[in-house]
Amino acid sequence: MSDLDAHLLIVDDDERIRELLKKFLIRHGFLVTAARDAAHARRVLSGLDFDLIVLDVMMPGEDGISLTRALRATKNTPILLLTARGETENRIAGLEAGADDYLAKPFEPKELLLRINAILRRMPDTPAEATTPKILHLGPVRYDIERGEMWQGDQLVRLTATESQLMKIFSVRPGEAVSRTKLVEDLGRDRGQAQERAVDVQITRLRRKIESNPRQPRYLQTVRGAGYMLAPD
Repeated sequence: MSDLDAHLLIVDDDERIRELLKKFLIRHGFLVTAARDAAHARRVLSGLDFDLIVLDVMMPGEDGISLTRALRATKNTPILLLTARGETENRIAGLEAGADDYLAKPFEPKELLLRINAILRRMPDTPAEATTPKILHLGPVRYDIERGEMWQGDQLVRLTATESQLMKIFSVRPGEAVSRTKLVEDLGRDRGQAQERAVDVQITRLRRKIESNPRQPRYLQTVRGAGYMLAPD
């Protein structure tokens, strides 16, 4: 998918911000739809599919974190949260709910554009034709490397864009520890402790989809002093 073909949904209760973001992103080649709150967003999402959702956390009625959690029950559409600066707890809660990234307000529109493009690049491509798959077995879970798909039995396991990218990173080096710093770099994010903490949250969420006991991981292991390692059967 070309970034310029992407259809974005902007959800923010501030009309001025909605319109500014919409105009800015349209100028940069995106298709853009806007919603004024979570209820409006739900109605729009019931009839349209999007490539990415830019979602404000603090909104009247249902907040962005609650909406993210609800959407993750049925959709793997990438979600970028907009949070007020300093709301660290909200950012972590948003990642735990299933968001792919967050951006603190106030922000430069160019940074938002860079974040959106980075997330879209992490989305797995849909294969044109089925080929002989290369499979990693993680107990009852299997991961098809070429398709970027995870299955448990005959059920497809929904992965977010970030989880998909993490699996791609780990699957090319099974049995090898990957540092948190390297993961942050490969995910296309700025370096720093906050982003390393965000990776930790994403690893925790990914373990819930792989491990029978996420608190004692067998397949996505922590290697003390070295990072994380995928250890397939």
